[in-house]
Amino acid sequence: MPRELVFVQVGQCGNQIGMRFWDLALKEHAKAKQSLLYDESLSSFFRNVNSKNQELKIGDPIQNLKARALIVDMEEGVINQIMKSPLGELFEERQCINDVSGAGNNWAHGFYHYGNQYEKHIEERLRKTVEQCDSLQCFFMTHSIGGGTGSGLGSRILGLLEDNYPEVFRFTASVFPSGDDDVVTSPYNSLFSLYELAKHADCVFPIDNQALINIVDQIDKPNKARLVKENAHEGSVGIKITQFGEEEKRQKPFDKMNSLIAHLLSHITCSMRFEGALNVDLNEITMNLVPYPDLHFLISSMAPLYSLLDSKLQPRRLDQMFSDIYHPDFQMITGQPSLHKYLAVGLLVRGDVAFSDVNRNIKKLKDQLKMIYWNQEGFKYGICNQPPIGQQYSMLCLANNTCIKDTFQEMTDRFQKLYKRKVYVHHYKQYMEQSHFDETLNGIQNLMVKYQDLEMAQPKKYQRIQPIF
Repeated sequence: MPRELVFVQVGQCGNQIGMRFWDLALKEHAKAKQSLLYDESLSSFFRNVNSKNQELKIGDPIQNLKARALIVDMEEGVINQIMKSPLGELFEERQCINDVSGAGNNWAHGFYHYGNQYEKHIEERLRKTVEQCDSLQCFFMTHSIGGGTGSGLGSRILGLLEDNYPEVFRFTASVFPSGDDDVVTSPYNSLFSLYELAKHADCVFPIDNQALINIVDQIDKPNKARLVKENAHEGSVGIKITQFGEEEKRQKPFDKMNSLIAHLLSHITCSMRFEGALNVDLNEITMNLVPYPDLHFLISSMAPLYSLLDSKLQPRRLDQMFSDIYHPDFQMITGQPSLHKYLAVGLLVRGDVAFSDVNRNIKKLKDQLKMIYWNQEGFKYGICNQPPIGQQYSMLCLANNTCIKDTFQEMTDRFQKLYKRKVYVHHYKQYMEQSHFDETLNGIQNLMVKYQDLEMAQPKKYQRIQPIF
């Protein structure tokens, strides 16, 4: 039985990530396929239709592939670019929902104004997309949480998915803004979004803009004089590179950073698309790595990482990759997991890798990681036979670690810095009650307390009772 996944791309950042992902997915399937027939692997992400837009079955020749996706943005620019690009053939107009004016970097504007206006349209488009699936396993949302559309309308859509399809898993790749983000209302937007992610998502992969910038900086370091962050809509950060002795070159915005995220999404979903010696289903990720329903924020790291963007770099040995995967330089979010408690760890390996090599390295890692006392054997690993493009093998680590509370604390501090002066609050009160600020703050503080309690948790010591006789 084929298992399908529906992508929901929201906002400028979410759609730019989505386009890099679809490009990578097509290349991976083209490399892996041995025939021109539509198979279960392709059906996970794509429908196959004829010239009359009639659905074709598995085993039929490939004619026109259509992505299982919903594209949402409250500005026209990005969606217009998508539809006019070579990848535009993957999408139909009915898969797109857009407005003209945007959400103005206001979470409440996206959540309440556009949410109310487009709720029925979104539900109808989702219904038609779901009806085209035989065995829908997961919704996967890509968005940023610093702006207005990706954060506000993205949060609203996440709630709709839970209300309408409670039995289908909801995963998100959520881009967190850096501390010096140029969107002045980003501290409000990001915390409001985080609160909704905690309530409505099954699994969240936080991605830190600053971590992506650091990775790209290391890759470009030999050829650049400076890395300049530029103003970007939707809470994203652009890259401008100046080479020694050359005129300034402007790269396509965020291409390298979005490519890293695309590889992350590809790795997470590879087991549902390709054969493997020990494949891991998406539902197994939540089953094994999420011990409590609201503590579902997984820190991701990949190896090899730098050679994903620069093929000239030397490939890493498998044992070296196991060491790299736990180094902060290979994480998609800034933090120090080694100084905190691991609640659970997942390792997904791609390529021709032996069980014995994986088990040997995991055995070494167990002695180095601070696992919580009640889950000392909390390692889940899977092996997918299909390697990524340009690599012999690769590895993804998904860690549920209490260090994520430090990221939440930084976000809370930035929120309170604005809120204690009540600056910009009037823009939000046009759409919602001010009590939502306090509710959100209390909710995230309670979430941090849960992580802190687990970090401090120790096994109970029972006093031995002497027998009376």
